[in-house]
Amino acid sequence: MLKKPLTLRQCELVAAVLADVLRDGATLDRAYARQFSELRLAPSEQAAIALVTGDLLRRLNLYALLAGVEVEHAGIAAWSLLCVWHHFYNLPMPECAAARQFDKSGYEARKQQARSAPMVWDGCPAWLDALGEEQLGEQWPAERRALGMTPLRYLRANTLKGSVEQLMQRLASEGVETRPVAGVAHAVQVLNDAALFRTAAFQEGWFEQQDAGSQHIAAFLNVAPGMRVIVACAGAGGKTLQLAAAMNGKGRLLAMDVEEWKLENLRQRARRAGAHNVEARVITSSKTVKRLKEPADRPLLDVPCSGLGVLKRNPDAKWRDTESRLPVLMALQADILNRYCQMVKPGGKLVYATCSILPCENQDQVARFLEQRGDEFRLEAEQVISPAPTGFDGFYMARLVRRRDEADEA
Repeated sequence: MLKKPLTLRQCELVAAVLADVLRDGATLDRAYARQFSELRLAPSEQAAIALVTGDLLRRLNLYALLAGVEVEHAGIAAWSLLCVWHHFYNLPMPECAAARQFDKSGYEARKQQARSAPMVWDGCPAWLDALGEEQLGEQWPAERRALGMTPLRYLRANTLKGSVEQLMQRLASEGVETRPVAGVAHAVQVLNDAALFRTAAFQEGWFEQQDAGSQHIAAFLNVAPGMRVIVACAGAGGKTLQLAAAMNGKGRLLAMDVEEWKLENLRQRARRAGAHNVEARVITSSKTVKRLKEPADRPLLDVPCSGLGVLKRNPDAKWRDTESRLPVLMALQADILNRYCQMVKPGGKLVYATCSILPCENQDQVARFLEQRGDEFRLEAEQVISPAPTGFDGFYMARLVRRRDEADEA
C-alpha cells in the first residue's frame, strides 16, 4: 500500500479513470489508455495511480458505504471515494475543495457496519456473493477475500531467448527486481515498480507479462517440438507464445480468433519473441473449423468465460452485468467444446480452459460433454488454480483424450 498520499494531479487522474469505468462503461484497460495516452508518467507515478484505482474498484462497495454514496452513483462521486480511501489508510488528502468538504461524521459507524458484513468488506457485490456461495460453498469466503486483493506482477521467461536465470540477470541490470516462482517453471515475480515495457529485455522479446496461474494452462497441454497444435480463442496470444517456446519453435502452431485486431497484436508479439512457427488465422464462420485439412495433436480451447477468476486484475468486471451474461457464455462454451473437439486427432489430447473458478463453467461443462460424447473422449486430468491458496489468478483446465476407437479405454 502507498506510504504517502496521492498528489492532486494523481487524484485527478484516478477520478477520471473511475468516471470512464463507472459512469461511461469503459473497461479499465481502455480507461487507462484514454487518460494516459497524452502523458509521460514516471513508472512510480503510474504504479501509484493504478494501485489506488484498482483498490477502489476491487472494494468499491466498501468505499461507497464509507463515503455514504450508492455504488450506482460512484462514477460521479470519485472525489468522495478518494477522500475515504486516504482516510481509511490514514493518509492526508491533497489540499483541494473535496478534502475540505469531506465530512467525517458517521464514518466510524459506517466502518463498523462494513466490518460486520464480510461480503462488503471483501468488496463483493451481492449477486457475486450469492453465486459464489451457491457454486463453491464453504470454499467461497476464502476465494472472495483473495479476489479482493491487489494482484502481484508476474512474467514468463521466453525460453526461445534464454533461461529464467538469464532473464533475471538482464532485468536486474535494468533496475527490475525479480524472484523465481516456486512450482511454475518459467515464471518470475516482479518486486518493484519498474517500467517493464521500457526495458531492452522486453523490446528484444525475453519475456511476456503473464500471471503465474495462467502459465499452468499451456504446460497442461503437454506439447512437444514437431507437433501440430491449435489454439482456439487465442486472443492476443499469451498462451500461444508460451506453447511456441515449449515447442522450441518447431512444428505448426495455429492461433485462431474471431477478432483480427487481437491476432495482429499476436503477430507483433510473435515476431518480437522469435516464435516463427506461429500462424494466426481469423475465424470468419463455423466453416473455418470444418475446413481444417487435418486434425491436430493438441488443440487448446481457451473459451470465453465470465472472468471471475481474474477479478483481482479486472475488478471493473464485478460492477458490470456479468450475472446476466453468464447463461449466454455457458451456452457458447458448450457449443465451442462440441464443435471444436473435431480438431483433435484420434489419440490426441484437447484442453478445455477458462479463467473462471465456477464449476458451472468448468467441471459441469466437461461432465455434460462427456455424457454426450463419452464414446469419443475420456477425461485424462483436470486442475483448478485457486486464488485463495496460491495468490495467483483463478483458472480451470481439463485434458481430454480422443479415443482411437471404441475399444480404447486406456
